[in-house]
Amino acid sequence: MQRYFIEEQQNNDQFIISGDDYHHIVRVMRMKAGEEIICVLPDGKSAICQIAEITDEMVVANVVKWEEGNPELPVHILIASGLPKGDKLELIIQKGTELGAREFVPFTASRSVVKWDGKKAAKKVERWQKIAKEAAEQSHRSWVPPVNEPVSVKELIKTSSDFKYKLIAYEEEAKEGEASVLSATLAKMQEGDSLLFVFGPEGGLTTAEVSLLVENGFVACGLGPRILRTETAPLYALSAVSYHFELLR
Repeated sequence: MQRYFIEEQQNNDQFIISGDDYHHIVRVMRMKAGEEIICVLPDGKSAICQIAEITDEMVVANVVKWEEGNPELPVHILIASGLPKGDKLELIIQKGTELGAREFVPFTASRSVVKWDGKKAAKKVERWQKIAKEAAEQSHRSWVPPVNEPVSVKELIKTSSDFKYKLIAYEEEAKEGEASVLSATLAKMQEGDSLLFVFGPEGGLTTAEVSLLVENGFVACGLGPRILRTETAPLYALSAVSYHFELLR
């Protein structure tokens, strides 16, 4: 059943769908009155709805049944990725959303080959946000992770003050065989806690960047004995979080 994140609710028993979602329902899926969809409110509440009316500008859907349960990770995970080349960040956003990331913050690292073009910022972030929305619909999330504009390392440190736990995926730790920090951190975390997880671009973070982050409360950790690509590491970490909080318990 198709899932749509809705901003406008006519009343407690009816949704109004317009814009891109209207186009998807009518032009792509070619749905008709009587068919059912799932509508999700900004607060995460979702309902199975039946299409009651389709006009030239909107779809009207009536609530059949409000859903119970929560598909979200029980902890808040922000993925901070050093700007990578090509479409790797899009992959991180798409798959990271499927795996339960709560938010994404790209940042400009010393070894980021890609330079952020402020003139194209709005369109780029809009595309990233669309990717997150579509992935959230596909994976039946009740939350669309916001994707922020890229920030500097210093701005990232300011953001980190809102998080209880702060980790850095650092390949030098993996080379040294470090294997306990991530598991120990997850063991300490409780439902509702927040974790900011930093991942470097191709080439990793510099020792200066890691030192600066550590000075501001971050802890470096390895992700197993193998060196992972910049687009693989966040997905490994999110899978570990999901296993610990959703499958192990």
